[in-house]
Amino acid sequence: MTARPRLSIGLPVYNGEEYLAESLEALLGQTYEDFELVISDNASTDGTQDICRSYAARDGRIRYLRLPRNIGAAPNHNYVFTQCHGELFKWASHDDLYARDLLRRCVEALDERPEVILAHADQAVIDGDGQVKVPYAYGLATASPHAPVRFRSMLFEPGGDDFYGVIRADVLRRVKPHDSYHHADRTFVSEIGLHGPFHQVPELLYFRRDHPTRAERANPSKRSRCVNLDPRRAGPLHPTPRLLAEYVWGFVAAIRRAPLSPADRRACYRHLVDWAASRARPGAGERVEDRAPVDPAQLSVSVDALVAGREGRGR
Repeated sequence: MTARPRLSIGLPVYNGEEYLAESLEALLGQTYEDFELVISDNASTDGTQDICRSYAARDGRIRYLRLPRNIGAAPNHNYVFTQCHGELFKWASHDDLYARDLLRRCVEALDERPEVILAHADQAVIDGDGQVKVPYAYGLATASPHAPVRFRSMLFEPGGDDFYGVIRADVLRRVKPHDSYHHADRTFVSEIGLHGPFHQVPELLYFRRDHPTRAERANPSKRSRCVNLDPRRAGPLHPTPRLLAEYVWGFVAAIRRAPLSPADRRACYRHLVDWAASRARPGAGERVEDRAPVDPAQLSVSVDALVAGREGRGR
């Protein structure tokens, strides 16, 4: 690792003891090593703190921060980014897994393509035991050089966990921080996409874990998910209609802020109107893991073959 690592990984966590160590091993075992890992513990009440301090004592790339109170998932994501100083940035989840070459392949993609602002890789959903449930083909048109094409694709096509890609940090500083209304992650990534194209590494390198305690599963209603994102959303001032209205307005505001030509801005607004009119279509808002999956028989690689624990601890 250099004195100032090129890549910063921000890992916000709250009560993540069940899967945290496994995720840390996958990150620390990456073939690309020039990174810092900043963990922001959202006042966890389980064994998360002990796990984080143990790993930080063994690896100098880890910086552990503990918040005095739970500020919610969205503010914690934003906070951990402000504590990172790398040229490139990636959010990591405490329960996901990462193939050993994920960071290297994403950084290489950004180096080879100066116009690309975010790089990620193909993914599969895994269960609580780390077994592959379904792999997914990436179908978004985020590689298009035309902002309206990228924007329309992100509006209409489900899937693509680009939120967890490797992103040029200067672009992240130009977009509005992650909010806490319904589907705020979608408006956030869409705004990033208005600044430039993404690149999807055509290799299965990212494994998103689906389990009963995952935020979306543990908080099934729109209100409860938003309160999980930010406790300030609790109470009568934030009814569901407001959370939905903020979602739509988030797209409008993203278009207004983005560095677009007048023609591209108009095209994006037209796509947004079409999208809003289509919301009554069954399944229009489904997430990637709820779609009909690729046939698992097509998966010719195992998670264990791609994700390995790091050797030579204590650096």
